[in-house]
Amino acid sequence: MAAVCQVTGAVPGFGHNISHSHRRTKRRFDPNVQKKTYFVPSLGRNIKLNVSAKGIKVIDARGIESVVRDLQAKGVKL
Repeated sequence: MAAVCQVTGAVPGFGHNISHSHRRTKRRFDPNVQKKTYFVPSLGRNIKLNVSAKGIKVIDARGIESVVRDLQAKGVKL
């Protein structure tokens, strides 16, 4: 599963692991992406979204209907 939030668009960041001797190796900072199922009354069915923790908070604040409307306007298939 790709580490990309469908709601906020959060993507992995890149940086370094730094050891005790300060040797740097590349690493990836993945967002906290979860697969969540939501019931959308206007569609009359459940949809599955890959959302980050912040994306879940956005859905709680704005409501699933508003978020789904924005996703459909972007052309995301649900």
